[in-house]
Amino acid sequence: MARVIRRPLLLLAAVSVAIVVSLVRPAAAVRPFVLVLSVDDFLKDSSAHPSLPSADSAGAGADADADADEWDDFADDSPAADPLLSPSSWVPLLDPTSSPPSGDEPDSPADSLFVAGARAMLSAASEGDEVAFVTAAAQIEAAATAGHPGAQSALAFLSGAGMTRPASRSRAFLLHKFAADAGDLQSKMAIAYSYFRQEMYEEAVTLYAELAEAALTSSLISKEPPVIEPIRLHSGTEENKEALRKSRGEDDEDFQITEYQAQRGNSAAMYKLGLLYYYGLRGLRRDYVKAFHWFSKAVEKGDTRAMELLGEIYARGAGVEKNYTEAYKWLTLAAKQQHYSAYNGLGYLYVKGYGVEKKNLTKAREYFKLAADNKEAGGHYNLGVLYLKGIGVKRDIMEACNHLLQAVNAGQPKAIYQVAKLFQKGIGLKKNLHMATMLYKSVAERGPWSSLSRWALESYLKGDVGRALLLYSRMADLGYEVAQSNAAWILDRYGDQSICMGESGFCTDMERHLRSHALWWQASEQGNEHAALLIGDAYYYGRGVARDYERAAEAYMHAQSQSNAQAMFNLGYMHEHGHGLPLDFHLAKRYYDQAVAVDSAAKLPVMLALTSLWLRKNYADSFLVRFIDSLPEIYPVVEEWVEDVLLDEGNATILTLFACLVTVLYLRERQRRQVAAANPQQPDGGAPM
Repeated sequence: MARVIRRPLLLLAAVSVAIVVSLVRPAAAVRPFVLVLSVDDFLKDSSAHPSLPSADSAGAGADADADADEWDDFADDSPAADPLLSPSSWVPLLDPTSSPPSGDEPDSPADSLFVAGARAMLSAASEGDEVAFVTAAAQIEAAATAGHPGAQSALAFLSGAGMTRPASRSRAFLLHKFAADAGDLQSKMAIAYSYFRQEMYEEAVTLYAELAEAALTSSLISKEPPVIEPIRLHSGTEENKEALRKSRGEDDEDFQITEYQAQRGNSAAMYKLGLLYYYGLRGLRRDYVKAFHWFSKAVEKGDTRAMELLGEIYARGAGVEKNYTEAYKWLTLAAKQQHYSAYNGLGYLYVKGYGVEKKNLTKAREYFKLAADNKEAGGHYNLGVLYLKGIGVKRDIMEACNHLLQAVNAGQPKAIYQVAKLFQKGIGLKKNLHMATMLYKSVAERGPWSSLSRWALESYLKGDVGRALLLYSRMADLGYEVAQSNAAWILDRYGDQSICMGESGFCTDMERHLRSHALWWQASEQGNEHAALLIGDAYYYGRGVARDYERAAEAYMHAQSQSNAQAMFNLGYMHEHGHGLPLDFHLAKRYYDQAVAVDSAAKLPVMLALTSLWLRKNYADSFLVRFIDSLPEIYPVVEEWVEDVLLDEGNATILTLFACLVTVLYLRERQRRQVAAANPQQPDGGAPM
């Protein structure tokens, strides 16, 4: 059976009974995370909370002031430093236009060693140079010994993966701990993910909360925004060619057509081009200057949609000098054209008193409500903050929760962060550290360290598979599910190439299989049912691990619990043959039926499998059934050809299909002979007249 098409998740919403919240990243390639809240998740008594901020907390003491500052989402954004430029950042090594990791300060010997080692490691991965990689790792280790946190973080990555040294999770954790204690955010991500995997939510939630805050801060000031289009290199077991084609940036044919149309004066193309540059979509580097240029041109041509974004650009000072008066002008013009997101921007200006005569909380609330009433996530989020803190309105925790959850449903990062905080502190919602950790993690993964995926993708598109694998593996160490599955897929697909570094030289087949298996397993833990399916296949066929039908069944059960039709089919097959599961024709049929119910594409394979099941049930000791069961031994060459050519990941299905084909041919031949015997006057095979 061909790999099934994943069904989209259905998002439902009910005001009082349940709220279904989807943390959908803006890329369709990324699995949605669905949070279901019932009335039991809300506090029955959501009145005053000892740590809840309020608008009248001023003068109530130092603790109240501290709480108010912590919750103040309308404070001026003036962070001291960009977390992108932390000592362990690989970005300056990948992008020559970036500042060096240590900023303007003179390099220390440890800095020089780390930069030289990391740069050499990336180069060696590209060129498949085993000796150079070992030398680079030695430089990184020397810098780590000297106490450089970035080198400690990189060495932890190498130790955990087993590159140029024996794999050691304990040593990797210790090195990450040293780096994290010195302020390294990437190592904090790795440690938080380690705690998360072990369900140590008390420890994980604290780290992810800090990282989520850093991610939100960086999105406001960093030249390199959080990556919002993580792309899977594969769809099932095939290369995701369409998504990859659209990620080629300015080399993409669609982009070139849009650019040509914009240059010819097409206002819609100008607006689209501005969006691509403003958000850094479709593989483009974010470029505020170009975005401003095309938005301005679009407005000149009469496209009013760009007005709101011009207002946002002036308010943020993105590509132009910050100018709140201009921001107010453009947002007002956009609002008059019924672009409701502009109302949200106007509300913010009135909350802050920027570009207007004075602060006006009443007007701010009215604008936020207009935006929210027209399904603008930002409006819901800002109303939630007002009700949570009692700014210009009577504080109402339930109303705040409802608005914040609406914003979360639209994937608003700040709303996700605030709802995580509500779960963490038990304000309005019952304290739930597991849920808080999940939500914080989704925001933290938008941080600047995620920009590595852009260089990984660019490397892959350019054919530099070695560097792509190294970068995806680094991100996998930080807990990114897409990076885990991409790295595992590269290891499986390009196993015959010198792109994987093992303990002593290039990876052996066993090392490559084990590393791929570990990555698929981590991705499976984070909800990737395709990963669970491949783990089952690995155990079923003994790829990289000892053949173990029971473990295969366990992995297929995990994938089946995520509504994977292929896993259901495989479980039916295992019950039919008693491989790792009890021989049970009734359960086999149940799983086959479930596969069809989940995905109609399984109809033909299931029909053939049910035919085989019927024959096995009614003619258990017949020659035909014995022949079917002997196929794997009688035709190993055919089986190998099927696995290598038709279904490169292997599948129990193919033997069933082949057996059923033999069955159909046998029955047709028997029917032909019976017809010939009953009608001796008819020629063999002829139809009666």
